[in-house]
Formats: sequence, structure tokens, C-alpha cells
Amino acid sequence: MAAPPLSLRPDRGTDIRLAIRRTVPAWIGARVLVGVALTIAHLSVHRVDDPLARVTVRQGLLAWDGAFYADIAHYGYAALPTAALRFFPLTALLGRGIGFTGLGPRIGVVVGANIAALVATVLLYSLVRREGYDDTIATRSVWLFSLGPAAFVLALGYAEAGFLACAIGIVFLMRDRRWWSVIPLGILAGLSRPGGFVVAVPIVVEAFLTVRTMPVRARAGQAAAAVSPFVGTALYLGWVHHRFGDGWLPFSIQTRASLKGSFTNPISSISGALDGMVHGRTVGTGLHVVWMAVAVTLVVLGARRLPAAYTWFSAASLASAVTSSNLDSFERYALGAFPLVIVLALLLTDRRAARAVIALSGLAMTGYATLAFLHAYVP
Repeated sequence: MAAPPLSLRPDRGTDIRLAIRRTVPAWIGARVLVGVALTIAHLSVHRVDDPLARVTVRQGLLAWDGAFYADIAHYGYAALPTAALRFFPLTALLGRGIGFTGLGPRIGVVVGANIAALVATVLLYSLVRREGYDDTIATRSVWLFSLGPAAFVLALGYAEAGFLACAIGIVFLMRDRRWWSVIPLGILAGLSRPGGFVVAVPIVVEAFLTVRTMPVRARAGQAAAAVSPFVGTALYLGWVHHRFGDGWLPFSIQTRASLKGSFTNPISSISGALDGMVHGRTVGTGLHVVWMAVAVTLVVLGARRLPAAYTWFSAASLASAVTSSNLDSFERYALGAFPLVIVLALLLTDRRAARAVIALSGLAMTGYATLAFLHAYVP
């Protein structure tokens, strides 16, 4: 099916109200399930031998990476070990800003992430409608996005929600040819996480396909928009160089073997994970390969259903995850490839099948969240 043409700009007031009505139930439902997972973890943690499970259960919505963002928001980078530099500043800055309302920076990180998740969800609904699809497809996309297996991190103090709000907003604006408006979101995306500059991929693809029909000023906007994510990343790296003497520390720390690991041949990573699953050594890691197969299949199927920029963005997002020697958190990185949920929504043409998939996905999300709170799964 060919990608639909760019639709006319709708009435923004009516559209945003409808988008909020359609997305809030999914957003609330996801947080209810995360609450259920945290409750289960609290009730069962005494049966777990891992002493760190008690730590992550106690940390709750600030477990795992959330604890780093909360500490950065509260104390700043200088007061923490250099390992904290791998966490880019957008989430912590947002948390600190919200903290000035009286909530404090630690609570501010969680509140900021959840607000960003709601914004991302509303933008996703609006984007799907902007591409010409009906309310059913848009609403289904929202539910699949909100209840994806790794979507529980959108309720935690993680960077994913902020990045996705920027990424979906960028695609929304560029599809409407508002290139200059893309720039601030591009900068924020570059400040959100180490791979935030991947949002430059859809901008470049869309600009390449439309540059001949654009006036000179619009072409300048396209170029500036494509560069903006790298500007955001460069701003943070420049600050790190000024304060710590080595601007590449965020990336050199991130690629340590104990963290994400260095870049490697994806075939080697996948074969190692499969070998561990077959021989019963690392079943959890082997399961990442199953989700990889699902994600790659959706990218291929989406190539004929969505505009090229969506496909290239999804492919680039997945490539950045599978070229790491450490496949932990693959599902979370794949969550950033948000066009995949649109593809899945388009494939689920039967209403009962769609509801079943959404229900199973919500169940999987609850399970993954429970394991994460019990320190048994790396989100």
C-alpha cells in the first residue's frame, strides 16, 4: 500500500482535544499496570535471593537509570562519579525545573518523564491522523505504544519519554514542512540521550525527497533541521570537555563492556545470544533475539506502508541497538523506533485480534516491569 499523501492541516483546537481524549485512557492504563507490577514486586521481594532486588523495589519509579537522573537533577554531575556523564542532561534538567515548583528534583524527574510520555502519546495520535489514517488506526497505535513490552520505562525516571516526545514532534513538524520549527526539538533530542542524534535520519531522508520542490528559505531550514540534533549533542559534549577535560567521556563510558559495550558485528552478538539461550546459560539475553526478529519484520513490512523517512528512522534506531556487544535493554531501545507500532496497528485489521494483541502486550509489559523492579531484567 502506498503511503498516503500529506493531509491538509486540521483545526488544531479540535484535533488536540480529540487526541487527548483518545490517548489519556492508554496513558493511565499503562501507569496502572506499572503500579500493579511494583505492588507484585513489593509482595514477592522477600523470596528473591538477589540483595539488589530490595534496592530496586525501594527505588520504585527511580530504579535503574532513574536513580542516576534523579541524583544528577539533585546534586549535579560534579558531585557524582564520572560514570554519570553517560546520562545526557535533558531528563535531569527537566526534573530540576519541575522541582522548583516545590516537588523537588527527584520527584520532578518522574513527573517530567510522565508528562513527556503523555505529550509523546498525544503527538503519536495526531501524527497518525495527519498521515491520513482514521481514528481506529490512530487509537490502536496509541494503545500499542503505551502497552509495549518495554513501555513501562515511560513511567519511570528514564530519558525515553523525553526523547520520544522530541522524535515524534520532529516527524510531525517535518511532514508538515515546518522545518524551522523542527530545530529546537532536534537540539533537545540531541541533549536527551547518547544516540539522540538518530532523529537526524528521518529529517535527512524527508529533506532529500522534497528538496527540489522547496524554495530557497525552506532548503536552508531543511539543512538547519538536519544538523540540529548534532548541535544538541555537541553542546553537551562541549560542556563536558570544559568541565572534565574530555568531551568524549559520555561515549567512552557508555561503550564500556560492563555497560552497553563497544560496537560490534550484530551477527556475532545475535549468535552469542542464541547460543546462550539454546544451552540454557542466558535465556533472558536470548529472548532479545525474538524481539529483534519481530522488530525487523515490522521494519520490512512497514517499508511499503509508511513514508520512507519512517522506515529509515526505524532501521537506524534498531541498528544502533544490535551493533552493541551487550544486548541488554534492546526492547527499550527498540521502543524508540515508534513507527513500528503504527505498522503493527495497520496489520491488525481484525478488531478482536487487535484487542488480544494489546492485552497480551500489556501482560508482557507488566511482567517485564515486575522483573525489572526485582532486579531480574535490565530495562
